[in-house]
Amino acid sequence: MLDSIDRRILAVLREDGRITNQDLSQRVGLSPTPCLRRLKRLEETGVIQGYAAIVDPKAYGLPFSVFVSVRLTQQNQEQIAEFEKAVEGWSEVAECYLMTGSQDYLLRVVTDGIEGYERFLKQKATRLKCIQSVESNFALATIKKRSGLPPV
Repeated sequence: MLDSIDRRILAVLREDGRITNQDLSQRVGLSPTPCLRRLKRLEETGVIQGYAAIVDPKAYGLPFSVFVSVRLTQQNQEQIAEFEKAVEGWSEVAECYLMTGSQDYLLRVVTDGIEGYERFLKQKATRLKCIQSVESNFALATIKKRSGLPPV
């Protein structure tokens, strides 16, 4: 269970993942050693899953986001495993969610443009026999994007 100090540590790290332990400890009101112990515990228990640079997709050359709803022909263990294994190998898939409702999965696919998305569909997604249907929704603009969780 996270206490208020753990939550303050996480809030500061969400703002600046490169902060030094000295600065972090000052911001959360702890001395450096207990702060570092808490930080290590948060990492070891998997609360903090890693640190990453947030890269602008356009600057990286992948300005095109497509939200793809996928329906499997059957929702059995074999088809689920086949689909999820394939998704793990598809570099274009930035996110994949198992869903409730009329679709089985929701993917966020990033590519360099419509041609790149077409290649992804023709060479990867539509080649899987376990896929019954694919519905694509193209993102026109990003209105809000946040990495991590909202503050509590």
